[in-house]
Amino acid sequence: MIASVHGMVLAVRLDAAVVEVGGVGLLLQATPATLAGLRVGSPARLATTLVVREDSLTLFGFADADEREVFEILQTVSGVGPRLALAMLAVHTPDGLRRAVVGEDLAALKRVPGIGHKGAQRIVLELADRLGPPTEAAPARGAGAVTEPDRRDQVVDALVGLGWNARAAQDAVAGVLAGTEGPLDDAEVAGVLRAALRALGGGRG
Repeated sequence: MIASVHGMVLAVRLDAAVVEVGGVGLLLQATPATLAGLRVGSPARLATTLVVREDSLTLFGFADADEREVFEILQTVSGVGPRLALAMLAVHTPDGLRRAVVGEDLAALKRVPGIGHKGAQRIVLELADRLGPPTEAAPARGAGAVTEPDRRDQVVDALVGLGWNARAAQDAVAGVLAGTEGPLDDAEVAGVLRAALRALGGGRG
């Protein structure tokens, strides 16, 4: 198993990055939040797991070992493969998933594309004692809480990492969120990023 990679980031796109290790460019599938922390031309270290299929070898990259562990545990659920597990981590943080499972929050799990009511029930049932409790307390509104500008900046940073200039990225995010009230939470980041990419189209500044 390839447990981690450390090398220069050669490319970053919406769903993956290329990291050069020992002269070889490795393609790593990752969540938008993980990709937002990467910069082309800068070094990066990612925890990884290699998924082996009869016709493919797919390397997945994660911000840390905890995210990788949750990714692997999610795949023990009936009907959850690596793509759906990655989608769950694109919508929720590892602790967000832990809170959803512990609290039997089916609505939170159903926010993940591809998970319906029965699938959410199955995830809660099969992972009840496997993910463990959240490692951190849920953020409260007020002091120390994650605010909308923080999440907007995360989306803007991801767009800049994908090749757009900061002004174009900020304008695109502002356009997507026009009329939106309240803070932008973890569950909305991936959707806003995709919408901003559609708004930007193919032109890069």
